[in-house]
Amino acid sequence: MKLGYWLIVLLFLGGSGVQRNVYAESDIPMLKTDHLTADYWLAKVANANTVLLTQRQISARNQDTFGRQPEMTLLADLPQSLAAAVLAEKITSASASPGQPRFYADGTAVTAAQWQRYQHNLNIEAVQADNPVQFGLVVKRTDLRSMPTADRVHNENMALDLDRFQETALFPGEAVAVLHQSRDGKWLLLQNYHYTGWVQAEDVAIGDRQQVLAYSEQTPFLVVTGARARTSFTPAVPAISELLLDMGSRLPLLTTKNTGHNVHGQNPHASHIVKLPVRNSDGSLDFTPALIARQQDVNIGYLPYTPANVLQQAFKFLGDRYGWGHDYDSRDCTGFIIEIYRSFGLLMPRNSGQQGEGSYGDNIRFTADNSHSDKLAAISEASAGDLIYRPGHVMLYLGNDNGEPFVIHSVHELAYFREQNAEQDAAATPELYQGILNGVAVTPLTPLQLTADSSYLDKIYAIKSLR
Repeated sequence: MKLGYWLIVLLFLGGSGVQRNVYAESDIPMLKTDHLTADYWLAKVANANTVLLTQRQISARNQDTFGRQPEMTLLADLPQSLAAAVLAEKITSASASPGQPRFYADGTAVTAAQWQRYQHNLNIEAVQADNPVQFGLVVKRTDLRSMPTADRVHNENMALDLDRFQETALFPGEAVAVLHQSRDGKWLLLQNYHYTGWVQAEDVAIGDRQQVLAYSEQTPFLVVTGARARTSFTPAVPAISELLLDMGSRLPLLTTKNTGHNVHGQNPHASHIVKLPVRNSDGSLDFTPALIARQQDVNIGYLPYTPANVLQQAFKFLGDRYGWGHDYDSRDCTGFIIEIYRSFGLLMPRNSGQQGEGSYGDNIRFTADNSHSDKLAAISEASAGDLIYRPGHVMLYLGNDNGEPFVIHSVHELAYFREQNAEQDAAATPELYQGILNGVAVTPLTPLQLTADSSYLDKIYAIKSLR
């Protein structure tokens, strides 16, 4: 059997109670169905339920991270207004020209005239000598983009899943600073705690600075601990009906003392009552109660930060579609990691380079002088839940199985050298298999290739522990 194809069959013999194997097939090398559960890897972890950091320690860690990472911003520290040069730099930095051709989905190139149209909508001419900073709350999951447009553009390789204007997503209840508005009035330049970009104006409600910042600190609060949750169907208030909520989202809790026993036409006894922001017709901020059924995967407060919870949170995404920049109501490699760790209240930069090169946490660095053996030795000492970085990508370490390190990651590509048959010439060039994952997957580490000449192991440059 060639490497990458595992056949497992599970049959129940009538009345005998004897189990055989279940049929499963994958083109991922070395993969067994056992690898696809958190419990399999947790069985290898000593003291899996030990709390790694308390909430007090996590708060201190976050403060340290904000102090170390220039791309992260405490919104409370922003000034009342921005000088013209400061705002102009934020606009041009968020919306920098790519330096290489971009293409629409039909294969036509973005022309100079079309680039000029995008640049024109940045509305730099409207920047004043003094520009007040406004504050708002996000009212629905929304894309944050490098240009104030919903147009999708792609690299010359025409990977249509990768929209190069797509940067990340913002989630309901997330606090933002509103810095600027596009020329057409349909987009706002926003800054959240770790990114700046353009969001559709209709997805943000503008409020008082203190009101917005206080919302994010209210207690008690509910945290989404499933890959996603939804509010209950609410025909009386469509804006909060079946609202999509992603892992790590934090929402203030209300009680029947606040709402009574009728919340938009439903008794809340079997639900959590949360306080959600809504946008008035004039764009201003208001709030309304919403219900999240108790059967949804949510928790009052952050989850305890334990190895068991880290892996269990990661496996809740297993099989989810890959979403570049949180596209497709999903997430990419760094979004996957960020959401897992937000379940515990830990915050980090948005992009993999910012994370991997960041000085926060405990870091092991590799250079061109380090061999594969050096890297594998360091990985063998890593703990489940540690993060492994190569340029443009991050993986969560699961553990070692029969001498092979395994990871879980949200990943687009799949490539490795096929195992040669005994009849093949040993001197022949191995065949590079190129498939696709395009989702959250469990894989071994050492077989993975980027190209025929470059492996994942070649490119790993850091291991980060957040303990």
